[in-house]
Amino acid sequence: MYTKALAEFVINTPTKQIPAAVLDGSRHAIVDTLGCALAGSLEPIAQILNDWIADLGARPQASVWGSSLKTSPAEAAFANGTLSHALDFDDSLPSLHGHPSATIAPAALAVAEVVGASGADTLAAYALGLEVAGAIGRAIGPGHYVRGWHNTATVGTFAATAAAARLWKLNTEQLQIAWGLAASQMSGLVQNFGTMTKPFHAGHAARSGVLAAWMAHKGFTANPQIFDGASSIFSTYGTGDGQDLGSLIPSLGNPWQITAPGIYVKRWPCCYCNHRPVGGLLQLINKHNIQPDEVTAIEVGFVRGSDDALISTNPQTGLEGKFSIEYVAAATVLDRKLVLNTFTDAMVQRPAIRQLMSKTRRYRVDDPNFYTSKTGYTDIAITTTRGHFPMRVTEVSGSPQWPMTEEERQEKFMGCASLALGEQASATLLHELQRFATLPSLTTLVTAPMAR
Repeated sequence: MYTKALAEFVINTPTKQIPAAVLDGSRHAIVDTLGCALAGSLEPIAQILNDWIADLGARPQASVWGSSLKTSPAEAAFANGTLSHALDFDDSLPSLHGHPSATIAPAALAVAEVVGASGADTLAAYALGLEVAGAIGRAIGPGHYVRGWHNTATVGTFAATAAAARLWKLNTEQLQIAWGLAASQMSGLVQNFGTMTKPFHAGHAARSGVLAAWMAHKGFTANPQIFDGASSIFSTYGTGDGQDLGSLIPSLGNPWQITAPGIYVKRWPCCYCNHRPVGGLLQLINKHNIQPDEVTAIEVGFVRGSDDALISTNPQTGLEGKFSIEYVAAATVLDRKLVLNTFTDAMVQRPAIRQLMSKTRRYRVDDPNFYTSKTGYTDIAITTTRGHFPMRVTEVSGSPQWPMTEEERQEKFMGCASLALGEQASATLLHELQRFATLPSLTTLVTAPMAR
């Protein structure tokens, strides 16, 4: 019953009925994702992906971003989804409790390239996939993540499936089947954070969504009521603390997820659980002109649930550093900024940073409520030889409440893309992306300007 109603919303909502602001928000999300993926294409993980694509030898239909390779749409979604999340610089959605665009955008663009979809229809597919991500995320409940499941990978699989199904023009019954197949592919453990397997989660979800939609389109079978009954994904993977999906379906698109709760865009290339304290630390540093050599203590107090992903307390690599408030807080105080280069092995091993990390303490704030990296608050304090400077941080930089400007968005994209493509090609690509909604086809967008 609920599976059918959700599928009808995805399949039957006309593109022309989706507000222009929602489509423009979808464009912003896709631009941000492409930038993150292009920067990710320079990471060691990219060569492994490229070797896999080359060895696979699939029919060249869809582009692998940042390279001249083409492969099947499912494998392109896998590679591009993994690249999108490789630097942990991609966006987040509170209702999903994870990263939506790294799964939805690669799936949508891979299928759009194959079927020759327009820019507007691709943006609509993204927006509808985001609605699915928000609804399933809220219905499965916060306990799903607390138990160790990575929502980007698990819930993201259904969102990617919705976007792919929409572009392949599946009917309602076929999307229900596709979700049934997607449910048997949903996986991803928080325990793998800080390794290459975390971005693999996003790629796997994107590929699973494309594969599920393709198989259903060809007549493959699965249970068409995967969101219903005693054995639904919610009773199997949830902990009973989610909202009833039936109560959420009537509010789909009213408001749209891109509007409320809205996409959270990352200002800094590390786990989002770090971002609220980083924003506060930078404010304290600037307000009081705090110098690293006068710091005697850095304290970060998290409410329950808001630092679950920060699993590394003594990181030894740049990748582990992305999931460590001990490193991120120390780097913020020492360098007064966080950039892509902050998260290299050499930067984590600096003697000065190790010394500041020894002065950094994480603690639990006594609050019975459950929060996430995007809800609640964080208590921070810097103690110096001049005094003690505390602060409670309630907003997150890059959120709808503390948004990035258009100039900051473009600066982030150019900073990421130019690493892979150079300034001129990146500027050309950004120009094309700015008129995404009017493009009759994405062919030129995802091929020549993207390859280095």
